[in-house]
Amino acid sequence: MGKLDFIDEELREAKEKGLYITIRTIESPQGAWIVVDGKKVLNMCSNNYLGFADDPELKEAAKKAIDEYGVGPAAVRTIAGTMKLHVELERRLAEFKGAEAAILYQSGFNANLGTIPALVPSPDDLIVSDELNHASIIDGVRLSKAKRVIYKHLDVDDLDRQLAEHAPSARRILIITDGVFSMDGDIAPLDKIVEVAEKYGAMVMVDDAHGEGVLGRGGRGIVDHYGLHGRVDVEVGTLSKAFGVVGGYVAGPAKVVEFLKQKARPFLFSSAPTPPDVAAALAAVEILDRSEDRVKKLWDNTNYFKAEMQKAGFDTGKSVTPITPVMLYDEKVAQEFSRMLFEEADIFAQAITYPTVPRGKARIRVMISATHSKEDLDYAIQKFTEIGKKLGVIS
Repeated sequence: MGKLDFIDEELREAKEKGLYITIRTIESPQGAWIVVDGKKVLNMCSNNYLGFADDPELKEAAKKAIDEYGVGPAAVRTIAGTMKLHVELERRLAEFKGAEAAILYQSGFNANLGTIPALVPSPDDLIVSDELNHASIIDGVRLSKAKRVIYKHLDVDDLDRQLAEHAPSARRILIITDGVFSMDGDIAPLDKIVEVAEKYGAMVMVDDAHGEGVLGRGGRGIVDHYGLHGRVDVEVGTLSKAFGVVGGYVAGPAKVVEFLKQKARPFLFSSAPTPPDVAAALAAVEILDRSEDRVKKLWDNTNYFKAEMQKAGFDTGKSVTPITPVMLYDEKVAQEFSRMLFEEADIFAQAITYPTVPRGKARIRVMISATHSKEDLDYAIQKFTEIGKKLGVIS
């Protein structure tokens, strides 16, 4: 038996169970309609919430930054990689989020990997994490030597119980939750989580990757949504979803940011975000700061699509955000539904199966965007309905 034969076996098994991920190739800018594998399709699965990924103002900012600063920083931030653009984006992100300061990372994933083990590195520390937190949080927790405890999804009473049991012996305590949960589209009860945290003297960290650009005033995120400014210690954000670019950051108290600039390993040991990316993200923040129109359009589209899909008989789960899971439960049905959407209806909407979601919770995760027109949404609803009836998902 060859040393790599296990790979063939596991790939074969994934295909048989409907768990094999088909990776398609996009050949155009992100937008409502895109070219995928040579075919023009309606895009219903990108995180381009506000249409910034192909925005003329962002593209012009990126081009200008290349002319002024080049294509890359060629160093880590702490040696020779901190450019004026980095400092300016950190300042503007902090202002936008209503925080004292911000630190840039190369991605939202890196933000979690860098922040968690820096804040709670010791076996004497305690991490209390929602059971459905994102993979980047899970991996960040694994990098820490802290004791870790999981609380039931969105269950503040269980959070309180876990803290009552484990907090007395802990040196430092960090409670971590997603703000908007990326698969189900539900929202953390952050106001109640903060109340429990204050009771036990715990730090609170929220990953707002799917909340910024979506929740709060003009998309300022979940902390703004609940009016919790100054009571949340770490707000993790990403520049790759609503902001349309790539990168991540943490916003919070100035002392937390200063500490992370000394301790966070992705910041210390990986090159800084590139000038065009930083400049484009800065342009996105400026646009959001002056107008709420895109956020309003996103929510108008969301409310319309969900209501019509539910009328058609689809189960859209517990979502209260633009993330719209069309629940199919069976992995093979989800894969076939996605294939039929692409091949027969010119709709790009990927199946989400285990291990991204638990077994038996397969779905098509539809991502609504401000770029969608009402005609786009009506077309999608019609085609989803036709295929849903063919597959016996709805009657």
